[in-house]
Amino acid sequence: MKHRHKIVVIGGGLAGLISTYLLAKNGHDVLLVEKKTYPFHRVCGEYLSNEVLDFLKRENLMPIAYDFPQVTNFLFSDTSGKSVTVPLGLGGFGISRYVLDEHLFQKVLEKGGEVKSGMQVESVLFDEKDDQFRLELADGEFLNADYVIGAFGKRSKLDKTLKRSFIEKRSPYIGVKYHIKADFDREAVALYNFEGGYCGLNAIEEGKGNLCYLGNRDHLRKYGSIEAMEQEVLWKNSSLKHLFTDSEFLFEKPEVINEINFERKHPVENHILMAGDSAGLITPLCGNGMAMAIQSGKLAAESILVGKSRKEIETNYESSWRSHFERRLWLGRKVQRLFGAKQASVFTRKLIQHVPFVAKQIIKNTHGKPF
Repeated sequence: MKHRHKIVVIGGGLAGLISTYLLAKNGHDVLLVEKKTYPFHRVCGEYLSNEVLDFLKRENLMPIAYDFPQVTNFLFSDTSGKSVTVPLGLGGFGISRYVLDEHLFQKVLEKGGEVKSGMQVESVLFDEKDDQFRLELADGEFLNADYVIGAFGKRSKLDKTLKRSFIEKRSPYIGVKYHIKADFDREAVALYNFEGGYCGLNAIEEGKGNLCYLGNRDHLRKYGSIEAMEQEVLWKNSSLKHLFTDSEFLFEKPEVINEINFERKHPVENHILMAGDSAGLITPLCGNGMAMAIQSGKLAAESILVGKSRKEIETNYESSWRSHFERRLWLGRKVQRLFGAKQASVFTRKLIQHVPFVAKQIIKNTHGKPF
């Protein structure tokens, strides 16, 4: 059975939810397809830059049921555990994806957006002759759509079916996330280096902390389990050992994602407007992934709302996406080389300590302006 929609959004993360909300708010026939069922946890740093605050308040999208911790400082720890703290500039706040995504999901429904959750999109093809998309869902249903926004995250089966170039390149990175109860500086977002990766920590709602790290697949293979890898690799940073041994871990098991890839992607592929991590994944050390996802979802929706033709929509979106994000992504890839190695992390700590202007400029140039 076939169903037709003007717009189908694949993936209900921040980019997908924001684009669906804005399109539904403006009266468009839009369907969001998300493979999981809300609410759920995601591997994510859960730090949201204040550059999005005006937009969220203007659209009445800011959750008000919680007191979200304000983050004003940045703590950098080298692999030994020695650290330096500097002001964060614009700053931000901590909020879990479990809370934020569920809140935005409810806002989409309030605006009349249709959501099909717990459903995987198996394939999406663009028919040049009919000038429309054909999508196949896991339950055998077929959808037709005039436009598709691809917001299916860091790595998806659809990347393979669409033959996206980055998917062929193996990545050594894995992401692991916990929620914890611990005694730490709730006004700082911290980055703790260890061999082959780094671990972020910041406060979120209800007195909890989000502990999320980027590790190396080879270490996991060598030590056989996440727990063993943490003890043998992460704990060599004395600050991380303290966190892991003295904290209360709130998940039965961590959230894990494999093959995190920071290769260049394209914001428009196969006529699909790619948004969020599907368009480009900024290195986690920049702390700007959530804000970028929200803004790219906004840009994708706006391109459809104002565009008069497919070509105009695609051209406008690609241009606006590149002007907002391309430089940030490039800089993030370069800066990541200073993380995850002993000598590089010590050099970076000393640089931040003695020339704080450098850290200020990196933070400034990996973040956007309020919108």
